[in-house]
Amino acid sequence: MAEYKLEMRGVCKAFPGVKALDGVELKLRPGTVLALMGENGAGKSTLMKCLFGIYKMDEGEILLDGERVEIKDPDDAMAKGIAMVHQELQPVPARSVAENMFLGRFPVHKYGPLQVIDHKTMNEETRRWLSELGLDYDPKALLGTLSIGQMQMVEIAKAVSHEAKIIIFDEPTSSLSDKEVDFLFKVMNDLRDRGVSMIYISHKMDEIKRIADDIQIMRDGTYVGTWSAAELTTDEIIAKMVGRELTNVYPEHHHQIGEVILEAEDITSIHERSFRNVSFKLRRGEILGFGGLVGAQRTELMEGIFGIRHLAKGTIRIKGKEVTIKKPHDAMNAGIGMITEDRRARGIVGCLSIKDNVGLSVYNKYLRSGFVLDHPAINKVVNESIDKLSIKTPSMMELIQNLSGGNQQKVIVARWLANDPDILIMDEPTRGIDVGAKHEIYEIMEDLASQGKAIIMISSEMPELLGMADRVCVMCDGKLTGEISDKSEMTQEKVMSYATMF
Repeated sequence: MAEYKLEMRGVCKAFPGVKALDGVELKLRPGTVLALMGENGAGKSTLMKCLFGIYKMDEGEILLDGERVEIKDPDDAMAKGIAMVHQELQPVPARSVAENMFLGRFPVHKYGPLQVIDHKTMNEETRRWLSELGLDYDPKALLGTLSIGQMQMVEIAKAVSHEAKIIIFDEPTSSLSDKEVDFLFKVMNDLRDRGVSMIYISHKMDEIKRIADDIQIMRDGTYVGTWSAAELTTDEIIAKMVGRELTNVYPEHHHQIGEVILEAEDITSIHERSFRNVSFKLRRGEILGFGGLVGAQRTELMEGIFGIRHLAKGTIRIKGKEVTIKKPHDAMNAGIGMITEDRRARGIVGCLSIKDNVGLSVYNKYLRSGFVLDHPAINKVVNESIDKLSIKTPSMMELIQNLSGGNQQKVIVARWLANDPDILIMDEPTRGIDVGAKHEIYEIMEDLASQGKAIIMISSEMPELLGMADRVCVMCDGKLTGEISDKSEMTQEKVMSYATMF
């Protein structure tokens, strides 16, 4: 038996203007979990896409069980026993859970030259694999009716259903509740006991210490080293990732909280099972956190305020004046910006450049004679954003789809900063972002609050919520169940007590 289930040697990969991987190594022992760590842009996802056949390596080799192999495409990777749970979901929401589970491999009945999809077998197998993860979703339900976290669990079940010998998990818990994370780790422990080897990419240090046997760290497209997970402390991991000591992850609060800038009164969705009768106030220069479990309707509430969802009733006042918001354009005109939770579906425009993705919210402000874009002025705004947010890119004309997930998120932040809103709603602003980039986002939030901007931050990460918010509102089952305004009373226990109050 080979010492390593998988080896990658001397892997190089370049894109126009940037070398994403430079002589990278990877060694995965049989029946273990290898945590692959590094800042956004370090090359982790690129390396995994080379392994899974999405990208073709410029240089390097792959060995499975000690034998050199060539992986031509994802189908070839799966045929060789490699499965991957991708960071960015690519669901087909108009099809059923079962159809999404079996995309590209539908079981069929053959009637001579005709083939008919065997829905009965597909639904039964889907139910079985979901049950393996402790999930009771209806295989026949449309995937689009599930939450993002539930869609992520379906994707994980899909990977497990391939019965692969190597499974790559790229940020699998970014949209999962604590309960769903526990389910995932139980599944991973069961797979490890059965001899399955796993590569686990995550920025959540507590998860790494819970699940990993070994830790490999990358930095700027290069290999830093591999250690036993038991050898490294969290501070040591961070220092190796960023190449420097990183203290005080949450910046000190120097901003001054002023008068009420936004009032939401009795906000209720047109959908009966969504948010209802929610009232709160937001002050100038304040960071207001919204906590709660998956399904609490925090995102839906903010989408209602931003005009993405329709309201059955309720009043919104900006600076004391009642405003009518029926669509996002109305919200933007009222001085509200929103960074959405689902970066791929509602954030980036993958086929456009960084410049166009930033410029989407401000092109109407940079017109000559009313119809010609002032490109020099736009270029100045975009370049300033790239520098301020430390976006790793060869130029503003790079397609946003070529950036890492964290850098894509920074571009979305830049889009709204360019629009200069008075109120900025940030829904899971650091989802899928490494600890170094998180610190930069937190500093931007503190800087905005110091300028008198008002921020609403939805976060499922309790330390982030407590570390950044001046005040916390907690939701459960569509209702606002609690508000904590005293910093000394902001504890995980108190937030959770409100989050589970039915």
